[in-house]
Amino acid sequence: MNPVGWTDTHAHLADSDLFEKLPSVLANAFAHQVRRIVCVAVDAGSLDTIDAIHRQNQESVGDKPEIWSSVGIHPNYAHQEKAGDWEKIVAKSSETRVCAIGETGLDKYWDDCPFELQQINFGRHWELSRQTGLPVIVHSRDCDREMLDWLRQEHRHGPLIGVMHSFCSSYEMAMECIDMGLYISFSGMLTYKKNESLRQIAARLPLDRLLVETDAPYLSPEPKRGTRPNEPAYVSYTGKVLAELHSQKDSSMAKITTDNARRLFSRMG
Repeated sequence: MNPVGWTDTHAHLADSDLFEKLPSVLANAFAHQVRRIVCVAVDAGSLDTIDAIHRQNQESVGDKPEIWSSVGIHPNYAHQEKAGDWEKIVAKSSETRVCAIGETGLDKYWDDCPFELQQINFGRHWELSRQTGLPVIVHSRDCDREMLDWLRQEHRHGPLIGVMHSFCSSYEMAMECIDMGLYISFSGMLTYKKNESLRQIAARLPLDRLLVETDAPYLSPEPKRGTRPNEPAYVSYTGKVLAELHSQKDSSMAKITTDNARRLFSRMG
């Protein structure tokens, strides 16, 4: 038994695929030595469901992971924001179990939200991060140049506190993000057979900046690829690959990535 356990730093437990069977999802996670989960918000509407998740977890009996959460608006949903949504996010950011801002960021893969609006949304999250001291969970897809431009701009205010979620870009981008203060989180994509180049990048990154995640219910890792939904239990498969890349035991990588998560998400303690 691993006394520390894994920390899934990014799971969408409010998604109906997971929320509708939450007790079994959490029991399965604990059985796979997952001890902490960050339940990530995508918009103001998801916050009520996340509140319900916290209540269920507190009221349930038996062994289960600890749950923290984030508050924020995903870049692909920024155009759906309603009056009062941002104020709700700001108010929720002070709650004890909220440990992060996001997920937020920039996305040029999907064409759902105008890029200019995504940028405005992204900037507000960084401002809230500076006000609260909470780290930012950064979503970046098909926009490395634009993302680095934004991060460099934010870095003028001082070291960045946050994580590049589900990282799948270049070594050079990873190291520049690390140099600015950010952590790098790997999802199930690290395990895919076609992603040898991503594994080579992960192997070169400093241990003290590495995190693991599922992005559940998406991105199921090998050997669960093709299984839907992905679950926090499966973060151990990604962690095992990361351990092998750094010549670490699984239990050692669980401790390393959990210590990193506690350092970044300081409200975890």
